[in-house]
Amino acid sequence: MPGIDETLDFVPVRIAILTVSDSRTPDDDRSGGVLADRVSGAGHVLAARHILRDERSEIAAQLRAWIADPEIDVVISTGGTGLTGRDVTVEAHRDVYEKEIDAFGTVFTMLSLDKIGTSAIQSRATAGVAGGTYLFALPGSPGACKDAWDGILRNQLDYRHRPCNFVEIMPRLDEHLRRK
Repeated sequence: MPGIDETLDFVPVRIAILTVSDSRTPDDDRSGGVLADRVSGAGHVLAARHILRDERSEIAAQLRAWIADPEIDVVISTGGTGLTGRDVTVEAHRDVYEKEIDAFGTVFTMLSLDKIGTSAIQSRATAGVAGGTYLFALPGSPGACKDAWDGILRNQLDYRHRPCNFVEIMPRLDEHLRRK
């Protein structure tokens, strides 16, 4: 049965949060706030938090900077995953992925379907790995951030979660870079 193995020690990971928005400020960034509260509340380290405009090159550059930072294990972005012309977060993420975690978007859609019905098809939540760093792109609503954290990320970023989790394989994410 899936769940937390209380016999194991919790292993905190270092998480950066990126809000993608043309209009949000640190004072009214509710989605980034939801994620920051959940990250800290779970015992992880909030390593960085930033707001960027919906500009593909700027988003990709920030992702690359955080991927290169050895003090960041995970990046969670919120915003820019919809269908409008300014929604370019998914494209920016895919510009930097080495591997996409295809099932993340599927599981997120399944969770969303229960909450918002067929409107779930309008989200393009995605996830991937690059340079040994996990990257997650979530929709910009606080509710979607809560759903993604509570329904997926809380468990997958907890080393104690069984039968498996993202944290236990972190040391092997960049093994292809160490091969001769």
